[in-house]
Order: sequence, then structure tokens, then C-alpha cells
Amino acid sequence: MNPASIRCVNRIPPPQTEPLPQEVELTDPSTVRPWKRDVTLESLSTMEKRLSGETILTEYSNGFPSRMTTALLLLSRQLAALCVSSRGQLSVTRGFCSSSPSSPAPGPGHTTGAGGEAEAGSHEPKWKAAGASQTTANTGPGRPMGSSSSRPFSTLAQPLDGGLHPDPEADPEADPQADPDQLLRQCAEALRGRPARPRRELVSSRAPGNCCRHSASPRVRVLQWNVLAQALGEGKDGFVRCPPDALDWRERKYLILEEILTHRPDVVCLQEVDHYHDTFLPVLGSLGYRGSFLPKPRSPCLDVEPNNGPDGCALFYSRERFSPTATDHLRLSAMMLPTNQVAIVQSLRCRATGRGLCVAVTHLKARSGWERMRSAQGADLLRRLRAITSRAAASEADGAAEIPLLVCGDFNAEPSEDVYRRFLASSLGLDSAYRLLSADGLTEPPYTTWKIRPSGESRGTLDYIWYSRESLSVETLLDIPGEEQIGPDRLPSYHYPSDHLSLLCDVSFRELPHRLM
Repeated sequence: MNPASIRCVNRIPPPQTEPLPQEVELTDPSTVRPWKRDVTLESLSTMEKRLSGETILTEYSNGFPSRMTTALLLLSRQLAALCVSSRGQLSVTRGFCSSSPSSPAPGPGHTTGAGGEAEAGSHEPKWKAAGASQTTANTGPGRPMGSSSSRPFSTLAQPLDGGLHPDPEADPEADPQADPDQLLRQCAEALRGRPARPRRELVSSRAPGNCCRHSASPRVRVLQWNVLAQALGEGKDGFVRCPPDALDWRERKYLILEEILTHRPDVVCLQEVDHYHDTFLPVLGSLGYRGSFLPKPRSPCLDVEPNNGPDGCALFYSRERFSPTATDHLRLSAMMLPTNQVAIVQSLRCRATGRGLCVAVTHLKARSGWERMRSAQGADLLRRLRAITSRAAASEADGAAEIPLLVCGDFNAEPSEDVYRRFLASSLGLDSAYRLLSADGLTEPPYTTWKIRPSGESRGTLDYIWYSRESLSVETLLDIPGEEQIGPDRLPSYHYPSDHLSLLCDVSFRELPHRLM
């Protein structure tokens, strides 16, 4: 190792701990699964104090990261293995993996690195019970950052406020415990002091050939939504026209859950999730969903104090509608270098039709000036989706030439950007569902986000649901609210919880060619 490749300010003394296992290669720590599982809140606190105020700068040589010292690498891996949600519940962060429900557990899994190649020898850690009482840090008078405790959701008080995390090894077919209608009423009760939410209608698409011959196939409802990370909303994004208490998580979470409960999608794709373990997983899990979460390797939420851990992408699907066949966790690359953006690809089988379906969720690089990186990330995602769908098609008993694909995400890109054109021209045969709301069937909505920041007001179309146009038919879509419904203060607001609008559509499987003969 070249010592000149690493510069340290306030160098950290090497920790007295066990040596690294021989099979662990000293490479990018964010792509390696942790082997040490008995990590406590006390050890986390100790590591946080050691790293407080200490800066590690890694230079790049020939386009690749330099290797870190053994001591620094061990600390970074231990920290990367942890996700403290709501400042009191410890969970082990799932790494970048590709797993199949049929694979033995806890046996060797596969870690997907930046290049997309599977690396054998990793294990899926079980989540531990929180060993300490929950603590909250205030961002203002009486406003705990990310507190999940409140009077409603009494039927889910234990999952929301208790110390145990769901066991991923538990029976995935367990019966749901919660009544969605009751939870929806509890949401309404919690939000009765807020103005009425804008009503959005489901409208028929203008898809060519959208006729009755597809009605025999059960519809699949898909929700795409950037829900706004709590740490970013309260601490970093600077929504100057949004009242601070409108961002209070104790009520904002009910607005998010109310939207999901109102439409009851079969597949839920979310970005900027930093309350996965203490809110989304227990609530949606009790309603019959199975979930997967992938945090960003270097989440900007961790730059905000206090925070609820890293934000990332989450994907949920109805266990009643689908059985899982494979899950791929991807770290996206640009110009052969790993980036901070991720994607989850869930391969499913529809229980009603027996058809396969791949669903992906992603969140590409934000900000103006990063168009080339978004284009490269999109190209990397498309390449991996081709490989995943080809693998899935090869295992189909009916000899399907391709597996239908849904790609949901906040692409942070207007339709004029190169990454949008890449998806539209892809050999995967993708089309954007929300173009079907327009009169010509070719134009995206005028906006999916509308906000006012210190730099000014901005609105644009950044969020998309892409679908396989030869295999799937879009039947209905949730309309886009008008300017009057959104209001003069834009998003987020008292009646809408995020700076992005949710997108929702119903799709159905088109008949396979050999079945029409």
C-alpha cells in the first residue's frame, strides 16, 4: 500500500480487535458484507466518538480508490454494518446482495459489487433486538426528529415502538395482522387537524390497443414515490415556504401511510426512505407486504444531526399476489467506478397467472451539472436489467422469450436528458407509463415535483414508471393534481408530505403469442 495515497487529519489509533478474516479482500468496504454480528449500541457509540471530527481523505490513483489501512477499514465496515433507526433501534444493514428464496439460510450468499459480479462467501445477518431504551433528539421545541411514538396505530404499537426487529428468516406467508380499513381510519384521526388532502382520480390510459381483451388478466397496481427523507426535509433541503411543523414526522408519516392505504398497491417502490425499520417495514409487513431495503453507501442524511440513519430505496410487494424468485441489490456505476446510487431488482411470480415479473426501484444522482453521471448510471442499470431478465426468462417453464419489467424511480432527470432517451430507446422495449395521460400519448406530465427553496422555485418531471410495452398494458393511472390543488406554498405542505408526487398505475399482462394461437 502506498502511504501517500491516504491523508489523515487527527489520525485514529488502531483499535484492539480481532484480525481481519483471511478470505476478506481489502477492497471497497461498502461492497463487503460484515462478518461481525455481535455489535452493540455501546460499541456503536464508541466508534462514533472515535470518528467524531476526524477526516479521512482517500485519493484516487488511476481511477480506482486506494486501499485503506486495516484499522480504518475495520472501523468503516463496522459502521457500515449498522443502521440506527429512530435513535434507539439497532438493525444490521443489508448489503449489496443477490439472493433467492430457495437458497438455504443462513448459507453462503452472494454480494453484488459495483461491477455487478456475484461474490460468494457472504452471509445474511439476522437483525438483533434493541438492547437500549429509545432516545430522541429534538430539532426544535417539542419536535423529536423521527419519533415514531403516537396514540394512533395502537394495533401496531409493538412493531412501531418496541425493541424487536422483524426476523427475515420468519415465515413470509404468515397471515397479516392489521386491518387496512382500521389503519386508514386511524390515519384520518391523526390528521384531523390538517387541511383536507387533494383528491386524485384514477383515469383510463390512452394506450393503443387498451381494450377488453386484456381485462381477463388480473391488474397489478404499482406505486412509485420519493417520500422525502426526514433528515433532509427537516435539516438540509430548505423548503422556505413549508411550515416547519408540516414536516414533523409524528404526523407526516400518517400522510404517507394514508396515501399507500388509500390505493393499496400490489407493489410499492420508494426512495429517500430513512424510516424503513421503525415505520414502513412493521406497518406494511402487518398488511401482508414483504419488503427489501438498500441504503445509500454514503447517505447525505448522515450529514444532518440528529438523523435516523441512512436513506435509501425500498421495495414492497404483496405476498398474496406474488411469490419471490430472486432479489438483486445493486450499487450503480459510472465510467466503471461505483457511485453513491443504488437499485433493488425484485423478481416475482404472479400467483394468479403464473407469469414472471421483474420490478426495479432506483434513485439516480441529483442536481444540475450531473447529467453525464445520470446517463452513465442509467446505462449501467439497463445493462444489469438485461442480465437479470435474461436469467429469469431462462428459468421460465413456459419458454417466455422475455420477462415483463417495471422500473420505478426518481431519475432526477427531465425528459430532455440523455438518461431518459436511453431508457426510451433501450432494447428492453420500455415506455413511460405517464406519457399515456397526455392527449397524444407521447408527452410526460408538466411536473412530478414542485418546490420553493432559498435558490428559488422549481418544478419539473423527474419521476417515472417504465414498463415493458410488448408484455404489459397500462390500464389506469393516478392523475396529476393541478396548481390550485397543490397550493401557493407548493410541496411539501400540510396536506402533502413530500416534495415529489406519488405516481400510480394499474398494469395487466398481455397474452403470450403462443397462447393466442
